[in-house]
Amino acid sequence: MELSDANLQTLTEYLKKTLDPDPAIRRPAEKFLESVEGNQNYPLLLLTLLEKSQDNVIKVCASVTFKNYIKRNWRIVEDEPNKICEADRVAIKANIVHLMLSSPEQIQKQLSDAISIIGREDFPQKWPDLLTEMVNRFQSGDFHVINGVLRTAHSLFKRYRHEFKSNELWTEIKLVLDAFALPLTNLFKATIELCSTHANDASALRVLFSSLILISKLFYSLNFQDLPEFFEDNMETWMNHFHTLLTLDNKLLQTDDEEEAGLLELLKSQICDNAALYAQKYDEEFQRYLPRFVTAIWNLLVTTGQEVKYDLLVSNAIQFLASVCERPHYKNLFEDQNTLTSICEKVIVPNMEFRAADEEAFEDNSEEYIRRDLEGSDIDTRRRAACDLVRGLCKFFEGPVTGIFSGYVNSMLQEYAKNPSVNWKHKDAAIYLVTSLASKAQTQKHGITQANELVNLTEFFVNHILPDLKSANVNEFPVLKADGIKYIMIFRNQVPKEHLLVSVPLLINHLQAESIVVHTYAAHALERLFTMRGPNNATLFTAAEIAPFVEILLTNLFKALTLPGSSENEYIMKAIMRSFSLLQEAIIPYIPTLITQLTQKLLAVSKNPSKPHFNHYMFEAICLSIRITCKANPAAVVNFEEALFLVFTEILQNDVQEFIPYVFQVMSLLLETHKNDIPSSYMALFPHLLQPVLWERTGNIPALVRLLQAFLERGSSTIASAAADRIPGLLGVFQKLIASKANDHQGFYLLNSIIEHMPPESVDQYRKQIFLLLFQRLQNSKTTKFIKSFLVFINLYCIKYGALALQEIFDGIQPKMFGMVLEKIIIPEIQKVSGNVEKKICAVGITKLLTECPPMMDTEYTKLWTPLLQSLIGLFELPEDDTIPDEEHFIDIEDTPGYQTAFSQLAFAGKKEHDPVGQLVNNPKIHLAQSLHKLSTACPGRVPSMVSTSLNAEALQYLQGYLQAASVTLL
Repeated sequence: MELSDANLQTLTEYLKKTLDPDPAIRRPAEKFLESVEGNQNYPLLLLTLLEKSQDNVIKVCASVTFKNYIKRNWRIVEDEPNKICEADRVAIKANIVHLMLSSPEQIQKQLSDAISIIGREDFPQKWPDLLTEMVNRFQSGDFHVINGVLRTAHSLFKRYRHEFKSNELWTEIKLVLDAFALPLTNLFKATIELCSTHANDASALRVLFSSLILISKLFYSLNFQDLPEFFEDNMETWMNHFHTLLTLDNKLLQTDDEEEAGLLELLKSQICDNAALYAQKYDEEFQRYLPRFVTAIWNLLVTTGQEVKYDLLVSNAIQFLASVCERPHYKNLFEDQNTLTSICEKVIVPNMEFRAADEEAFEDNSEEYIRRDLEGSDIDTRRRAACDLVRGLCKFFEGPVTGIFSGYVNSMLQEYAKNPSVNWKHKDAAIYLVTSLASKAQTQKHGITQANELVNLTEFFVNHILPDLKSANVNEFPVLKADGIKYIMIFRNQVPKEHLLVSVPLLINHLQAESIVVHTYAAHALERLFTMRGPNNATLFTAAEIAPFVEILLTNLFKALTLPGSSENEYIMKAIMRSFSLLQEAIIPYIPTLITQLTQKLLAVSKNPSKPHFNHYMFEAICLSIRITCKANPAAVVNFEEALFLVFTEILQNDVQEFIPYVFQVMSLLLETHKNDIPSSYMALFPHLLQPVLWERTGNIPALVRLLQAFLERGSSTIASAAADRIPGLLGVFQKLIASKANDHQGFYLLNSIIEHMPPESVDQYRKQIFLLLFQRLQNSKTTKFIKSFLVFINLYCIKYGALALQEIFDGIQPKMFGMVLEKIIIPEIQKVSGNVEKKICAVGITKLLTECPPMMDTEYTKLWTPLLQSLIGLFELPEDDTIPDEEHFIDIEDTPGYQTAFSQLAFAGKKEHDPVGQLVNNPKIHLAQSLHKLSTACPGRVPSMVSTSLNAEALQYLQGYLQAASVTLL
């Protein structure tokens, strides 16, 4: 693509169309842009547009498109083509910083993100001048430019907060500190001076405070891994200014908005975070500043209102106190009973109250409320911070704190009892207090794992939780209902089983509640209860115990999906999946209606898949229906195919990318259920599965390979009847997979199925080509994973076609090649093979080479006979060699940035482990002994002498054990 006006015009028109609400116009435009993004100059055209276009909408659209393009394509993935040519990469890096700094804020943010994505890959090695270019702009005095630099630096350096320690990381941080720490400190001081100069100019202050927020965030990132020497030397400067800013109150910066945090609140929140970081990690160096910060933050807490805009500030301030109070050498600050009472009264109790804003979120923004409350993404809520402070105080002062709060809990419950309809919020706070007091340690999987002995959880449950859940009206006091259900969820390990069993029908009842939060919590609680483990690792509740409620449970769960706001509720769908899994055959009578409802739901959500978890659990539920029903009645598979195939066809035709890997997994499950030949409906699909476009998407590969394996397993004769049309396509797929380090094992899965199931004559003409491809890959890049797969393949080949056939094909490629493979690959590497079936295949294959391959006994290969036997005994007796060479610890494939439909394995579509030698050989050690005995009868005297002269003593001892166990001797 040339950088021409015509191309700019075309691009402008297509970008406009991508904003069209009509999918018939929008989708083709998106497809067009996708098709041209691989062309040289495409990113430069986008940058030209966002710089020169007169239309502001197009500018913003070009900047977003550019950022997403960088996100998808900048990383160079091993084995995959470089998606952006080198000239474009150089041009982008040369221009992007200047462009970003001269653009309006909306575009600046997009380009700043793009720089940080490029920086994550290229900085510092491939982009050494980035820092210098950025630091030089600090001198400009233009705060639009300075804030652009700070914003970019923040998005570039914030990853230091969660990176693992490594030498590369230290080197990079040191490089950044050397170039950045001093200019940043000078900018900090200069900005604070400017704040005094412009103390009465509101618009100037807004810009300056935006800079101070970013500078404070950068301080956090640069100090996170370790305390840099520079910041230790300059601690006085930073801490004095931070303290001043914490206590500052400028009327010009106060906002009237009750919801949105203003600049002052955001800055103080970040300073609380910075102080907490130093208090936790560098307490010795920070000790002399700490009392001043505790006083300032305490005053801040006592004087800040209940409005939502202060939430982040209050929660960070409380988190600071929480991190300080659990450090042993600060505990003297909190020892006084009056101090504890004052913290409880002035900080904890007020911040546990359920405010009008919380009530609004509960009713009108339930998805966000649930995400915060259930999934612990409530890090910045006041309640969560207050709860953490309670836990922190309990570390040293459990007795006094529990005593103080017990009084509060009792008085709150008394207030509630006086007039429930008016005072229900008192009970809500009481439940929250009890929960935060009692829970010392908690995990998502098990709920509370460690509880405060001073709180009687069962008594509280019976007296205060059960009555709310037993009330006939499921829609009354929804917040208290949600609290009660959450209590069951959290303390499921502390409340005795008989009480939990009483709760089950009550929870099922609450699936009908109108409140989204209540019926979601009910579904989630049931799902958690059904996964609990009892003795012997069996589920705590048996299918028989839940059986009396089956019908109402299934009815209410599916009904809940029709309630407003819950049509794609992932918690309900997960509870459906878990109920199927627990109840097993008890659900069979209901399957015909349930599968219809699941199919209708699948059809509806396939139009616009937006909830990945919901979709995943829905496919899991479909798999469970198939498994459970077909286990009892295999012929029922036909009914499922009738129900599902129409929807599946639509999903494949409309190319619903998110669902295709799932559809292939479900089809594999259905196909594997067929006992005889493959129905023609599947064979019609077969040629489509080999189309290259499907294999371009990495998320499809595991599911497609498994589906092709099912075709080969069940329909080898049908495929063989048109082998000339079908085998080349299969081998083309194999060739593509084998070339990739990430997917070579999938290529071997496919190849092994072809070898195992296809009639030999249909593969004959391709065998040599297959081996040549494998040797080519061995020469180009020999990885441990490839070697392991290669060893399993050649041994399976040996079992299927005979040891002589294996020797002949190697030596047919190149004379003496067989000996080289034995010496360089099989003997030294066999110890690396892992997996019981894989080891068994290798053992049986090597046994065949030792005992059924005449050239091993009477050519120059004979010298390898004993080392090969020695390596086989090693495979049986020595621990697996799981070392991986250093250069192979490459990045996990899952790390690739950008949204690509990743492969999501369906647990309930799992494939049973298949043992191709199961019927031939039961115990490979006895098989070796019997085969050696047979060989020794054919050539008496030779085997014992080869064994006794060359085998080491330990291996010989093991071999004698095998011979004894098989009751045979060597002649």
